[in-house]
Amino acid sequence: MENKHYDVLIVGAGPGGIFAAYELTKLDASLRVGVLEAGAPLGERRCPINGTTVKSCVNCPSCSIMNGFGGAGAFSDGKYNITNEFGGTLFEHTGKKEAIELMEYVDQINCEMGGAQTRLYEGGDPRLYKKCLENNLHLLKASVRHLGTDVNRIVLENLYKNLKDKADFYFRHRVSTIAKTESGYTVTCENGEVFTCDQLIVSTGRSGSRWMESVCKDLGLQSRSSRIDIGVRVEVPFETFSELTDSLYESKIVYRSKKYQDKIRTFCMNPHGVVVNENTNGIITANGHSYSDPKYYTENTNFALLVSSHFTEPFHESNAYGESIARLSNMLGGGVIVQRFGDLIRGQRSTPERIQSGFVRPTLQATPGDLSLVIPKRQLDDIIEMIYALDAVAPSTASDDTLLYGVEVKFYNMEVEVDQNLETACKGMYVIGDCSGVTHSLSHASASGVYAARNLLKARNA
Repeated sequence: MENKHYDVLIVGAGPGGIFAAYELTKLDASLRVGVLEAGAPLGERRCPINGTTVKSCVNCPSCSIMNGFGGAGAFSDGKYNITNEFGGTLFEHTGKKEAIELMEYVDQINCEMGGAQTRLYEGGDPRLYKKCLENNLHLLKASVRHLGTDVNRIVLENLYKNLKDKADFYFRHRVSTIAKTESGYTVTCENGEVFTCDQLIVSTGRSGSRWMESVCKDLGLQSRSSRIDIGVRVEVPFETFSELTDSLYESKIVYRSKKYQDKIRTFCMNPHGVVVNENTNGIITANGHSYSDPKYYTENTNFALLVSSHFTEPFHESNAYGESIARLSNMLGGGVIVQRFGDLIRGQRSTPERIQSGFVRPTLQATPGDLSLVIPKRQLDDIIEMIYALDAVAPSTASDDTLLYGVEVKFYNMEVEVDQNLETACKGMYVIGDCSGVTHSLSHASASGVYAARNLLKARNA
C-alpha cells in the first residue's frame, strides 16, 4: 500500500484538531495537511441507542458519540467558557492574557461559522457571587458562549465545509502506532494504511487517553498521572437554578466539604436541558445537553456534581479506578442508575413507582436503583453535603424529588510533558487538547489547536 506524505498530519478531528487545521490552512495555504480520525464524518455519526428497540450500548467499533468530526463535543451543548479559572491550564504555557485572547479568537470563528446569534453570557453580577460566598460556596468567573447542541452542529458543519478542500480528511482511520524517523514521523492505522509527515499534531481527546499512554511509552515521552472526577448528574426543575442560569448560564460553583475538606464542584450546567448517556471505552456514564432553540427546551435543568481524586505513588491508574466504579453501575443497572435524593438519604433504593410519583420528570430513561452501592462513601458523603449547601442559594436543590444519575465520570489523560509551545521532546510533534492533560474544555482545547499551529509554523519557517 502506497505511503501518503504530508507536511503536517493531525491525529484527531475534535476541537483541537479542527482549529489546528483551520489555523494552519489559513496562515499557509501551500501546506499539505492531512487529518486522521477514528470516527465518521459529522453527518454519519449516529448512536444506535433509541430507547425502544436498542436500549443499551452495543459496543460499536467506533462510538459515534465520542468519535468522529467534532469529537466528543459534537453532541454536547456547545458551551465555550472564556476563562482561565477552569477548563485547563493552557495559560501556564501561553500566559494568562494570550490564553484569553486565543479563546476569544475561537469564539470569533465560531460566530463567523454560524454562532453569531447565540448569547454570550458575561457573568458579572456581583450579587450572585456574594450570595454564594455567604454560604461558603465559590462561584467562578467566566464569559460563556452557549451555542446549544443544535447550533453547535451548524458551526461544525460550516467548519468542515471551510476545511474539506484545504486539508485531506481520512475518516474511520484509527491510528495504531506513531514512529519517529530521521525526517519526521510514520503514522500507521489499524486498517494497514501508512502515512508519513514532517510535523505531527496529536489531538485525540479524552477517549484517546489509553492510546496516548501507549504512544508516550513507545516514544519515551514523559507523562504523569492525572486526576479522576467521580460524581453524579443532578436533575431539578428549571426554576431551582433560574436566578443563576438566567444571568450566568454556566454556574461553576466550588465547595469544600466540612467532613473531609474535599473540593466538590458543579460542572456542565444545562438549563432546560436533557440528561444523556455517554460511552467511554464501552462504559456507559451520564452526561447532559441543552439546546439553543426554545422548541427543544425541557422543564428541567441538569448539572454534574464532581469530586476530584488526585493519586500519588505508587498508584498510576486513575482512569482505571474511575472505569471500575462506572462498570459497577453498569453491572447493577445495565447502564446509568437514577435515584431520588430523598430515597438516597433514607437509605432505600428508588423504584419505577417512586420515580414516577416524584415531581421531577426524568429526561433520561435510566434504571432506578441505589447509588450508595456504587459510589464510594467518601465521594457520596461529599456530594450529599454539597447538595445541602447548594440548597441555601438555590432552594429545592435538596428536595426529595431531585434526581441523581450515576455515575458521571470525567476521565483525564495523563499529563504529557510538553514545552511552552505544546511541543514534546520529540521535535516536531505537538500534543494538544484533552489528550495532553493540559485542557479539559471545548474552549481550551480549541485554543490549544490554534496555539500549536502558530508555533508549528514558526518552527517550520525558522
